[in-house]
Amino acid sequence: MALELTSVLLHMMRDRDKEILMLPARFAPVLFGLLLSGFMSCIVTCIATVKEVGLGPQTLASWMGAWSLSWPVAFIVVLFVAPLTRRLVALLVRSDA
Repeated sequence: MALELTSVLLHMMRDRDKEILMLPARFAPVLFGLLLSGFMSCIVTCIATVKEVGLGPQTLASWMGAWSLSWPVAFIVVLFVAPLTRRLVALLVRSDA
């Protein structure tokens, strides 16, 4: 079902006849950080929650509570750490020229 939803969303984005809210390209780094921090914090808090409380009726509520706290923190950290990480990567890789 998730793959089908993704396929529908991608198809809608490619359909130029429909009005779709698109952000200007200058927001791409911030949007990237928002999505990356959301996905990563979701996965990490899920693993930590299942490890801590196990699978049971309280798992989903505990996970969502942890995720709702960790996502904003992760987003802010990504915004500040990403430029430093880019510089570190630039120091560690060799130029092709």
